[in-house]
Formats: sequence, C-alpha cells, structure tokens
Amino acid sequence: MSLRLVMLGTGSFALSTFQGLYETSHEIVGLVTQPDRTGRGHHKHVNPMKELATEHGTPVFQPAKANEPDSLERLREFDADLFVTAAYGQILSAELLSIPKLGAINVHASLLPKYRGAAPIQFAIINGETETGITIFRIEPKLDAGPVLGVVKTDIDAKETYGELQDRLAGLAVPLTCQVVDGLAAGTAQESVQDASLVTKAPRLEKTDGMIPWQKSSRLVGCHIRGVQPWPKPSTVLHSGDASLRLLVLDVESSDHAVTGEPGTVEVVDKKRLFVKTADGSVEVLSLQPEAKRPMSPAEFLNGKTISAGDRFALPAELA
Repeated sequence: MSLRLVMLGTGSFALSTFQGLYETSHEIVGLVTQPDRTGRGHHKHVNPMKELATEHGTPVFQPAKANEPDSLERLREFDADLFVTAAYGQILSAELLSIPKLGAINVHASLLPKYRGAAPIQFAIINGETETGITIFRIEPKLDAGPVLGVVKTDIDAKETYGELQDRLAGLAVPLTCQVVDGLAAGTAQESVQDASLVTKAPRLEKTDGMIPWQKSSRLVGCHIRGVQPWPKPSTVLHSGDASLRLLVLDVESSDHAVTGEPGTVEVVDKKRLFVKTADGSVEVLSLQPEAKRPMSPAEFLNGKTISAGDRFALPAELA
C-alpha cells in the first residue's frame, strides 16, 4: 500500500529523511517548513528542504503558526495518510495531529525516553554519553512522549562534535524512517510505550550555555567543548592581570600535568603548551580562537600573549 505523506521539517537534519522518502514507493504530497528568514543585507537564507521539494514539484506550505485555523485547513487539503516530522520547530496541536489518517510520526535524535526536547544531540555529548541514536515515535500532544515505532543505536566517537554527530545521525535516520513508514502502510508496525521513569530533558540551548564549565571533571570539560560546536560555541574569558580576553577553546585533551589553583587556572609549559585546571586534574588546550581572530594552536597564541602566574579562565557563574 502506498501512502500519501506530508513532510514537516526544517534544516539539515531533516533533509536526509526527506530525500530518502522520495526514493520509496510512497507519494510525498506536501512539505511544511518554517517561513523564509531574511539575514543581513536583506538576503534570504536558503532552505534546502524547500529547494528539494521544488525540484520534485511538491507543494510547499510555510505557516508562521501551523496550529492556526487557516493553517489547519490547508493541511487538510493535502488529504495525507501520514505526517512525517523531523526538526520542524513548532509544537503540534492535538487537532493538527488528528488530520492525517494514520497520525504523525517524528524522527528524534536520541534514545527516548532520554533527552526529550530541542537539543538531544548536544545534551548527549555534554553529559558524557557514549551511546545515542535515532528514535521514531508516534507524536502525541505531550513533548516527545508517544509510543516508539523504531530505534537505531550508535556509539558516540571520543572526538565527535555536535555538528559531526548530527550529520551522522541524519544519515542513520533515513533507513529507519522508511522502514517505519512501510510498516505503518502494511499494518505491521509495532509500538512500545516509553518508560516515564527514565525520562531526561534536553531543552533548547542559549548562547550563554556555551560557556565552558572548568569546575567539572576533565572528561566533562572535553565533552562540553564538543557538545556546543558549532553552536552555541565553547567560549570562555581569560583574566590576565587587569585585562580580559574572550576566546573560544575548540579542542582539549585530559592531562596528567598538575596545575595549582582553582578550576580555570591556566599554566604555560615550554612557552608553547597551555594547561587548564579542572575539578579532577587538568586539560591541555590543543586549539583555540581569540575573539575576532582565526583558530590557532597554543604556540601561536602564546607567541603574542603572555600568561602569568594566577591567570585563569572564568567560570560560567562569574559571567552570569
């Protein structure tokens, strides 16, 4: 049985699934995506979902509020069997979810019920998880709480950033989504209820959440730095004498080098290596980027910057 599908999604994570659905026997009768955004210089941001739909002759609908009466009427006109959502960016009402004959499913980048919310990939890395995956679930009005229809798991690589893991998960989502859609079409899909006692949250991150928590363990400092790249970016402030310098710390590794002082204290070794005190030891900085400059090695940075005893990186609480 071939289903009439409407895709709801915005951004690079959803694009792979959208492309994969075109390669199935099902018919994509519409794309619902966020309104076009205008950036600096009044240039419109490219929406790859919209471009792909246009290439295939698929109607595109871009409501500012999908749950408004006019939007609901437009969604009914698609006469869809199933809504497939991925990173759409709007909460869907019960009335909207009742429109397609088979309801709506969502492609979520965590192993539910862990990390319900807008930033599951980032929180999985920040919290030091070693495994994550994709969960396909039937959408209910409560956030990411519906019954699970399919799961695929994968290890998180030791050096993998949020951006890198997101791209990899987007690829893993494609065959799983197609398998679930086929199962719903055939009436063979199996559902399992999420265990509410295992729920954790992953709310949307703010820019300030990028601040590096030097007061945590060396491992979790490294996890945080990976988990906020490319956004909101791993930032800190170097207090050196009476001066302060904002910068990004892009890569670190745990070290056995002993640094004296409170977490955040920095120490230079051999005029080219930079170490930072953490809760349980230290990390060595491998790459950093001063404000308004390019990424560089510690040796390059220290060539133009003197670090003295007592200099340190600020803790997030000090910048609140």
